Amino acid sequence: MTMNNPSRNHPLPYLGYGLGLRVDHYESLIDEPGDVEWLEIVSENYLAPGGRPLRWLERFRERFPLVMHGVSMSIGGADPLDERYLDQLDALARRIEPAWISDHLCWTGVGGVNLHDLMPLPYTEEALDHVVARVQHVQDRLGRRILLENVSSYIRFAASQLTEWEFLAAVAERADCLILLDINNVHVSAHNHGFSALDYLDGIPASRVQQFHLAGHERSGSLLIDTHDAPVVDPVWDLYVEALRRFGRVSTMIERDDHIPPLQELRAELDHARRLADTWLREAA
Repeated sequence: MTMNNPSRNHPLPYLGYGLGLRVDHYESLIDEPGDVEWLEIVSENYLAPGGRPLRWLERFRERFPLVMHGVSMSIGGADPLDERYLDQLDALARRIEPAWISDHLCWTGVGGVNLHDLMPLPYTEEALDHVVARVQHVQDRLGRRILLENVSSYIRFAASQLTEWEFLAAVAERADCLILLDINNVHVSAHNHGFSALDYLDGIPASRVQQFHLAGHERSGSLLIDTHDAPVVDPVWDLYVEALRRFGRVSTMIERDDHIPPLQELRAELDHARRLADTWLREAA
């Protein structure tokens, strides 16, 4: 049954330029937020019903718009969706009223075993039907559209019938969900699999893109590995400019999960993203 919830189809706001909320920056963000305009939280870090993390989150909720970003929905998995997890997401969303909720277009485990990784899907019609039905269930359960993020990948399935961007676009259109476009992941996967990152951008419907991620990566032999432990590199900045030309100004954030620098360094990267967007807008005008 589809829920009759007006927030399901309500336009989502443009938030500007934000950061992923990490414990290292709790105090500095409260004391000197500067021009950080919004924060993305990792949903799983705040699902417990009480304790210090939620107390901090309440403080941030008073200062910033928040969005929730999950890593364990396993929207493409073969196991049944975890209804208890969806209940916890719903409870957290009711508590902090995020601008939106996102997760990844991937699977994270099988047979009840969590692999603690974001595994790519075979891009087949069968997988498409499976994912669309699950996204629709999640959206009905939460009473809102969700965003799905493209993951970085290092293998491809021989059975795939569609490109990754065709698959992502079809999921968004058929399930009526939105897209969190990770620019770094597009670059990483394009390098690893030998496709054109620009073809990827051109294949994504602009009306579905609600958020950008920017992050760093590392090289391991011939592969690029999405690590979120380094600054954004020039080819990813260049691809970000191309994404601005394709999709316009989109809520943008910097992700850093390891080797976390002082807040001022991440704010400098965020300022660079803002300047690139301002320059593009002037040129477009």
